[in-house]
Amino acid sequence: MTAEAYGAVEIRGALVRLRRATGLPVAFGGLVEPGRPRVRISELTGTATLALSALAVTSGNGLGGKAVALARPCAVTDYSLSRRISHEYDTAVATEGLRSVLAVPVVVRRRVRGVLYGALRTAQPLGERTLSAAVAAARDVEQALVVREEARDLLAAARPEPVAGQSVPGAAWEQVREAHAALRALAPRISDPALRAELLDACGLLTAAAAPAREVGLAPREVDVLACVAAGATNATAAARLGLAPETVKSYLRSAMCRLGAHTRGEAVTAARRAGVLP
Repeated sequence: MTAEAYGAVEIRGALVRLRRATGLPVAFGGLVEPGRPRVRISELTGTATLALSALAVTSGNGLGGKAVALARPCAVTDYSLSRRISHEYDTAVATEGLRSVLAVPVVVRRRVRGVLYGALRTAQPLGERTLSAAVAAARDVEQALVVREEARDLLAAARPEPVAGQSVPGAAWEQVREAHAALRALAPRISDPALRAELLDACGLLTAAAAPAREVGLAPREVDVLACVAAGATNATAAARLGLAPETVKSYLRSAMCRLGAHTRGEAVTAARRAGVLP
């Protein structure tokens, strides 16, 4: 799945959640086009016409363009009569019969990546509860895009493989181990099955470069915890990275130590490396 397709899926889901949370009859949105200062409306829910479909909203123009330019939420009570926005898109908005409209930007790493809209067909104020729900929906999209980009960055870092017969410097191996731990921690947060599988395959490449794997019967979460420990993380840090409770991390670590016949955290990491489970 391409980054654009993934982003569209996330926006579609956020729009459905927005309507469910607020009762707004109409929601729509889209991503900023690569290399262009405009948003292409690609996802619509609750609309009665195709007037907004594929509409290109330029930064600074209309309500959504204003949200993009300012990188903050914007709303109007009566779109066609508002003096706070420009009116390049009045025809499309009027054709759909929209009056009160809000627009919330999706901001990733300080860059606007898309816009979510919600609208009523009557001219009435959109309250704080509605605006807060729209902002929360945008934050969901932002987090999903951040996780995907982090995954791609880690995959890129993990691709190089050691050349057979050549030793790898200690510092380079530490980087490999840190990348492995980050990949293991990130994988459960990936909703895209194909990308999640690709991440875990990259983990396999890293461990294969270290030693031939042998069966030791470790559960995936036990490997996740050991990867964090191998990278120098405390139980509390590992818990934060993996989204687990500290006691759960301790339980996984104890179980892994037992399976590996280790008496300490360090022995468990060493045994896992010898087994080819960790790089």
